[in-house]
Amino acid sequence: MSSESRTAVVIPAAGRGVRLGPGAPKALRALNGTPMLIHAVRAMAASRAVSLVVVVAPPDGAPEVKTLLDDHALPERTDFLVVPGGESRQESVRAGLDALPPGIDIVLVHDAARPLVPVDTVDGVIAAVRDGAPAVVPALPLADTVKQVEPAAAPGDAEPVVATPERARLRAVQTPQGFDRATLVRAHESVTDSVTDDASMVEQLGLPVVVVPGHEEAFKVTRPLDLLLAEAVLARRRANDGF
Repeated sequence: MSSESRTAVVIPAAGRGVRLGPGAPKALRALNGTPMLIHAVRAMAASRAVSLVVVVAPPDGAPEVKTLLDDHALPERTDFLVVPGGESRQESVRAGLDALPPGIDIVLVHDAARPLVPVDTVDGVIAAVRDGAPAVVPALPLADTVKQVEPAAAPGDAEPVVATPERARLRAVQTPQGFDRATLVRAHESVTDSVTDDASMVEQLGLPVVVVPGHEEAFKVTRPLDLLLAEAVLARRRANDGF
C-alpha cells in the first residue's frame, strides 16, 4: 500500500454509556468543559494522514452531533461527516463504512470514549497498515495477573478459578484499530457474531491481525474514576505544552 493511501476514521458514538451513570450519552459527557467526543475527534484529526473523520451518532441524534462539531474548532485540513448509527456498535461501524467516499484505502475505527490518544499512536497504526497488515491494533502489556474463572451462578457469588493465562502472551487492546478498507468491509459483510472489536471480525476471516505499541493515555473512559484521570492528563498536558 502506497504512502499516498488516504485514511479515514470511523468513530461510533451512538452508545449510552451506562457505566458512567444516567444522563447524556457517554461520548457527549464533558471532559474539561468539552465533550469527550470532540476530544476524540481532535485526537484523530491531529494525524496529518487522516483526511476524513466520520462520526456515527445515535439514530435520532445526528443533527445534535453535527451542531456539536460545528460549534467546536476542528482542523480545517480534515473533513468531517456525521451519520446516524444503529442499535449495536457493529451496525454503527457499518453505517460509517457505508458513508465513506471512494479513494479511501485505510480505515481506522476509534472509540469515542478514548479521548486522549496521542497522535504518535494513531500514526503508528496507520503506518503498519501501509506496510501491508490487513488489521492492526494498538495494545499494552498487562500489569495485573489475569485469572480465567467459571462465572458465578448468581451475582456476588464466589467464582472458581479455571486457569491462569501466561501474562507475557496477553495484551490489553486499545483503539484506533486500523484496517485495509476492503478487508474491514468484507468482515462486516460476512461476520454476524457479536464481537467487542472490529479486529475480532477480521480474525474470524482467518486473516492476520498485528499488534503495535499502544499508549497508557489511550485508556477508555467508562467509570467516574476514569474521568478524574482524564482531567488530570489534560491538566498535565496544558501545564507542559499549553494544549
